[in-house]
Parts: sequence; C-alpha cells; structure tokens
Amino acid sequence: MDDAVVSTVDTYESVAEQYRERHADRAVIQSLLDRFLDSVAGDRVLDVGCGPGWETETIAERGYESVGVDLVPAFLRMASDRTVTGRFVRMDMRRLAVGDDSVDGLWACASFLHVPRSDAAATLGEFHRVLRSGTLALAVKQGKGTASGTTYEDDTRRFTLYTPEEIAERVTDAGFTIEELTSDDGWIHCIATA
Repeated sequence: MDDAVVSTVDTYESVAEQYRERHADRAVIQSLLDRFLDSVAGDRVLDVGCGPGWETETIAERGYESVGVDLVPAFLRMASDRTVTGRFVRMDMRRLAVGDDSVDGLWACASFLHVPRSDAAATLGEFHRVLRSGTLALAVKQGKGTASGTTYEDDTRRFTLYTPEEIAERVTDAGFTIEELTSDDGWIHCIATA
C-alpha cells in the first residue's frame, strides 16, 4: 500500500469508535441505498469500504447475500460483532479478491474517495470486472484536487475530490452506463450499470 492509503487506514484504526458514533445516523444516505438496491438484479452485493458494517447489515436484511470489505481491522471487528447477517473480509478495493462477473451490486459509499487519483481508473475497472451486468453506487466528496482529514486529532486521512464531470468521465471510461448522477451538499452520488 502506498503512504496515503496507509495513513488513512491508520487514522481509521485509531478513531474507529469515534467514527462509528459520529456517523451512526444513516438517514443521510438511505435514499441512495434504496435506489441502488431497487436497481440490483441478483442477490450478491459487495459493500466496498464497509466501515462498521451499517449498510452491509441493511443490504443483508433486504435479502441479499451481503459481503462487507474494508482495510481497517477495527471496522471489520465492529462489523462482525454488530451483525450475524453479513460477512466481512479484509480486502483492498483496488484488487478485489473476487471472481470476474461474480457480484450483482457494488456499494462504495464514502470509500472510493480514499483511492489515490493515480489508482482511480484501475479501481473502477476492477469494480466493472467483478460486476455481472450489475449495478455500481458511488458517493464521493465534490471538489478539486485532494484534501487532508481535519476531523480527528492526528487525522492523516487523504481524500481524492471530484467534480461531477470528472466522476462521470471516469465511470463511463471504465465501461459503465450512468443511470443517475447528482451532487448535493458537497457530495456526488452516482448509480451506474455494468
């Protein structure tokens, strides 16, 4: 892993409890999750960058085979303790240890934004590889360039920011068809099909 990813993982590992408390209200993304799940035709969904497993659990409760993946061991422990309905695996989204065309939906909410820009195209290509005519949902911070974390003490997280046009181009270049692209309150939400 490169330094930016290592420092981001290290911060999340050290603030996992604070992060879980700070972001426990999932109402802010419920509408996006509902639209995503309504468009998934099949039963296997990856929650990429699952954090404490909130959406992995919700996806499983809706009847899907739900697998949460993350690089942060503390998040995976929390997620495993939180739910018996989902399954959790430590994995780098840039190299998913999942077969070609083996999932029906891929949820990447506030996780793809931690991928360095130099790895973004290949990561989206990896998402396309694992989706079998499936649906992708991305939520990334809107802006230009990169940003550093400021929320926690010793916050060394790195964020890659995007404009709507840039995310649309990258998603399309990876072979997806965009079904919905919105920006609101500093975030870009994209739902696309493989």
